[in-house]
Amino acid sequence: MLSFLPMSNQRTILAVVADEQGEVFEYPDLLLAGFNGATPCVPAPAELIPLPEGSRLFSIPNTPPLGFDPASGNLVCRDQMPRSWGGGPLHAVSAFLTPGYTRTLLPAADYSKKKVTLPLWSYTAVGWCVEEERFYCAAIQVDRNRQWQPEHFDDQKLDPLVRKRLARFPDNRLYEQLARCALDYHCFAAKNLFFGRWEAPLPTSPSCNSRCIGCISLQESDCCPASQDRLNFVPSIEELCQVAVPHLEKAENAIVSFGQGCEGDPILQADRICDAVRAMRKTTARGTINFNSNASIPEAIDQLAESGIESIRVSMNSVLEDRYNSYYRPQGYRFEQVIDSLHRAKRNGLFTMLNYLVFPGVTDRQDELDALTALVESAEIDLIQMRNLSLDPQLYWDHLHLDGRGIGIPAMLTTLKQRVPRIQYGYFNRTRDNFFPEGYQTDWPIQESVES
Repeated sequence: MLSFLPMSNQRTILAVVADEQGEVFEYPDLLLAGFNGATPCVPAPAELIPLPEGSRLFSIPNTPPLGFDPASGNLVCRDQMPRSWGGGPLHAVSAFLTPGYTRTLLPAADYSKKKVTLPLWSYTAVGWCVEEERFYCAAIQVDRNRQWQPEHFDDQKLDPLVRKRLARFPDNRLYEQLARCALDYHCFAAKNLFFGRWEAPLPTSPSCNSRCIGCISLQESDCCPASQDRLNFVPSIEELCQVAVPHLEKAENAIVSFGQGCEGDPILQADRICDAVRAMRKTTARGTINFNSNASIPEAIDQLAESGIESIRVSMNSVLEDRYNSYYRPQGYRFEQVIDSLHRAKRNGLFTMLNYLVFPGVTDRQDELDALTALVESAEIDLIQMRNLSLDPQLYWDHLHLDGRGIGIPAMLTTLKQRVPRIQYGYFNRTRDNFFPEGYQTDWPIQESVES
């Protein structure tokens, strides 16, 4: 029987549950628990913050919550409301964090009871602070950039801008694709394009050589439907330049990025992209051109750097081969080629980032941390984007066949920073003038207030 010992009397964090109608409320006789991997644990103070503004709560259907009994300290399951409350089944509740925050713990719940594979969201433990009368969540802030906050993406202002741009380029298929991304899928990057600011997307590849379990644009079955439709054509150089050049020339903090959620992997269209980048740079030297990829073709990295790509973000769920293969399921490439690409990127002068898909209990394991340290040092990686992996927690855990738990996400970040002081943490791509901003290399953890 798992028991807990109170770490502090400063805060009482109750578990948050939902009823059959989806109403969310705190459970007075259940203290918050979290999962590190599949291991229940008491959230440490360093793992909890007030729920950031713009985050959302949602229930986990047919999945009873777990928490600690205040009287006994034992971990217990509450699957029914008390009779005095009218009875009825209880469901666990999860937070979906606003961008810029990395989860530290998963919701504590009896996942064996759920009847369906959960949608492709990132699931975060959340509770209610009695003393402060507000929600707390298991998260840590990793990026200050507020350009991605939901308050900046007003759809009422967006629609006429999309219509105007489509009218100007009626034959450009890429604009049509990005209009769908902005209006139907609510992609913030696509919205940026039509707002004329910040980072804008350049999806290019309809195919991919990975079969990621959590792919958001193509799923092999209906168990966890993709959240958007994948691009079904390869844009021409003219189409790419019609989208990218005006943005590079005029947008505030302009970035254009290949490798988006609505496509496969752009490295399979490296030749087309290289030609397009050269054409862009013949017109304007302004802005930053970024490449998001699985980096599965090392020779392509050399070509992309020569053409004018300035930064690269390589997606990895793990820097250990067996865990990487379990999630990415490579088709025609090997893990060692991804590692080779990371080394080539830095040798070619690219600002080199990891798109590190974070899952508490995997990302923070000691063997993972040791391997990450070695890779960061050998490949001279500049920045790690601590992105939350969007996937049913049980599905991911079952694929990796792991047991035990990690040291905790805050401890993992602190330890890596101590080992490699120059490493930067973040959540978003950067303009080239902010690749090495003063203060970013020494300010971990971020000391900044969080909105109530």
